[in-house]
Amino acid sequence: MELKLQLDLLRHGETTLSHTLRGSTDDDLTVLGWQQMHQSIQILDQSSTVLSALQSDWDMIFTSPLKRCRLFSELISEQFNIPLIVDQQLQEMHFGDWEAQSTQTIYENEPELLANFWQQPTKFTPPHAESLHIFYARIQDALHNIQQYMLQAHAEKALIVTHAGVIKLLKCIALQQPLDDILKMSAELGQLNRFVLNRETMHLQWLE
Repeated sequence: MELKLQLDLLRHGETTLSHTLRGSTDDDLTVLGWQQMHQSIQILDQSSTVLSALQSDWDMIFTSPLKRCRLFSELISEQFNIPLIVDQQLQEMHFGDWEAQSTQTIYENEPELLANFWQQPTKFTPPHAESLHIFYARIQDALHNIQQYMLQAHAEKALIVTHAGVIKLLKCIALQQPLDDILKMSAELGQLNRFVLNRETMHLQWLE
């Protein structure tokens, strides 16, 4: 029998800069963004209880330090008395000179580079940005750290509040797809994705 850890990855909701490549830019959730995240984990409002027992028994919460993830995580942690760990490695990929710019603006200024990045992100990196290979190594480290924290705490289920790039990358890993397919993966605003991680082999599965 395989011993598995349940990892529920929640992407943050809409933000004030949702029309851009936010990356490590620390923008705020909109009212809709808060609502999207609450709805995904079936919370009616800040003073209510979780509707579904399925998601009420998280043992730990991990979050990106950026406000669009951290503030919601702090609320859930306090509301349900769940230990919270803020992990810098769970931040979104840093987009360098493209930070907080819309793809339309980037297309107008650097159409060829944008097209190359969209098609082969392993080979083309935005100016002064974090490369996909470095991002991959960072998220692998984050996954290992989560596994270690959970084993030490005898935890079986965790909520991880993070970003689209992180979720898409983990889907690539779980589905054993090339890294160049990362931008083809889905990770909607406020969406919850469930993964299971073999606590010994680190084999990751995505439960569709």
